[in-house]
Amino acid sequence: MPVPCPGCWVPAIETSWQWQLQGPVDTSLDVDMYDVDGFEVPKGVVAGLHADGSMVVCYLSAGSWERWRPDAGRFPKRVLGRSNGWPGERWLDVRRLALLRPIMERRLDMCARKGFDAVEFDNVDGYANRTGFPLSGADQLGYNVFLANAAHRRGLSVLLKNDLGQIRTLVPYFDAALNEQCHQYDECNRLDPFVDAGKAVFGVEYKLDAAEFCPAANAHDFNSLQKRFALGPWRVACR
Repeated sequence: MPVPCPGCWVPAIETSWQWQLQGPVDTSLDVDMYDVDGFEVPKGVVAGLHADGSMVVCYLSAGSWERWRPDAGRFPKRVLGRSNGWPGERWLDVRRLALLRPIMERRLDMCARKGFDAVEFDNVDGYANRTGFPLSGADQLGYNVFLANAAHRRGLSVLLKNDLGQIRTLVPYFDAALNEQCHQYDECNRLDPFVDAGKAVFGVEYKLDAAEFCPAANAHDFNSLQKRFALGPWRVACR
């Protein structure tokens, strides 16, 4: 069952935002929401963004091991799978919840201590990728539900990253969605259940120019950006 999150901030259907995971955060934008790296961004930057009127999302990879993270040594070798295509990253065996739970809970505690308002969990669609493990859709659902509920228990709202195949089941657990390249792959209609439920959708395109996808994104009532793969400060907003 979904764990309620009374008092949690939840993004409105129309929410201006910035997604920056590389480099010092450009805090000069007049946007409602920043999505930034939970490990790299210090508490003081979060507080500064709040003072400027922005809410702040804590980016965490929950489905991959990243060798540069300070807690990388906590992951037992048996939960590390194939590379996910990014240097230094490997898929996690999300069936091993007893092993992963304390690590992810510590990460969520960090987000809460720093004053973040929400969390974005990355790489939560391993069941649809070549992870090195025989992950099923049910395995992924169980893990994603755990993540959402654990965030809510800490007063953090939660964004579902990609995982289009399980959206209809996960809408009750997540407060918003963040998707990459749905226009490029002609799959944006799969995100409509979030908007239908009164929940925001944040979209990013890398290979299309804003003029190519913004009219359709706005028609879907998505909050979409054109970004570069590096996810630095550069952005073009659709609205």
